[in-house]
Amino acid sequence: MNPQKTARMAELVTRLLYENSIRSEREDVLSAMIPLLKLLSLTMIGLLLARFELIPRATFKLLSKLVFALFLPCLIFIHLGQSITLKNFSQWWLIPVNVLISTAVGCLLGYLVVIICRPPPEFNRFTIIMTGFGNTGNLPLAIVGSICHTRDNPFGLDCQRKGVAYVSFAQWVSVILVYTFVYHMMEPPLEYYEIVEEGNEIEQEPQDAVSAPLLVEAEWPGIEEKETEHSKRPFIARVFGSISSLSSLPEFDPKDGRITRGDSPMSIRCFATPRVVRKMKVVAEQTPIQHILQPPTVASLLAMVIGIVPHLKSIMFGDDAPLSFATDSLEIVAAAMIPAVMLILGGMLAEGPNDSCLGIRTTLGIIIARLLVLPLIGIGIVVLADKLNIVVQDDKMYLFVLALQYTTPSAILLGAIASLRGYAIKEASAVLFWQHICALISLSVYIVVLFKLLEVI
Repeated sequence: MNPQKTARMAELVTRLLYENSIRSEREDVLSAMIPLLKLLSLTMIGLLLARFELIPRATFKLLSKLVFALFLPCLIFIHLGQSITLKNFSQWWLIPVNVLISTAVGCLLGYLVVIICRPPPEFNRFTIIMTGFGNTGNLPLAIVGSICHTRDNPFGLDCQRKGVAYVSFAQWVSVILVYTFVYHMMEPPLEYYEIVEEGNEIEQEPQDAVSAPLLVEAEWPGIEEKETEHSKRPFIARVFGSISSLSSLPEFDPKDGRITRGDSPMSIRCFATPRVVRKMKVVAEQTPIQHILQPPTVASLLAMVIGIVPHLKSIMFGDDAPLSFATDSLEIVAAAMIPAVMLILGGMLAEGPNDSCLGIRTTLGIIIARLLVLPLIGIGIVVLADKLNIVVQDDKMYLFVLALQYTTPSAILLGAIASLRGYAIKEASAVLFWQHICALISLSVYIVVLFKLLEVI
């Protein structure tokens, strides 16, 4: 063969391979970007509707209640119920554990933000919580749904069902964390209160008494109805502090074997417990653990029970199931969840950030730690878990959901908790606003990174 023709053919092949490589890279980036562009479009629609008052604020509140009480429970029940079995119930243990790990790592990063950025002392706990507690519910569900709606997604035919099941399986852990750890960490600092005399406190009006209605209603509507006479008062600080109000704690009288709370003696049947244990018991009594059973949590528990029991599952799910008409109806309702959530998010962003006393440096520190540093650590943890073979093998969606739990901004629910506790309400609104704005960029980058990583793993 002519050497010139051979060289020309080799050059042509090289050029074609190079062009195909570039085209492949471009297609990979687009396949990762398009799902977020869809969600961004829905969010912009909600923002415009709210900004130009085409839809009143009350309608967004009503829509959030529908999401919380109807759309989200239906979505969880349908996909989690179909996917879960007794076998994979034990295989999915890393999903809820990963929520605990991501929260713990995030709180450590939040503590570093406190040390480095030095926020006002009354916002130290707030900074730790806003850095540590991410959105493990609505936003990951919306991302998974948008990705699975793309025809060339890398997760196969069962993309939607498995993705929603994995995200839903982690939600009950998040709810428990909210009403235990987050609830007490977000209590108002003791400096908001003036101690008048022993056992009596006069509540001072917090500096941040202005709330953002859509922020409160966005992810956990009706939470203000859970407010009690004690919810806006510092509790942990009074119980474990050294102030005189500790006299309101039950004390053990060794003379007659009774516990006294004020003027009311209570008989006991056991020996006196240490003071620290009694303090912990008082704290546990004031923890609103009863609020955990909300519609999404009930739907998760019901789906797990039905999915694990084969006979019940055969009645509810499948083309030949006697109650398949009911599950089909629930599936139709569940389809409204993702667009509704993004419209609500757009309405929330339309209100803009409130004035914040947190400081620009601390706000930037939270955003960098939550949206930049934590995802990198999370990807490392997921890769390590894969190397140790403690994940579901040959399941890219499983790995994707694990990594996604580290990349989301802080939970909108934290704004509702701030309102419930009367603490850092304006600061929560501002931090959540700027985090969700920055997350549009960070999520786009990390989804591209995760897609590339899943091709290698």
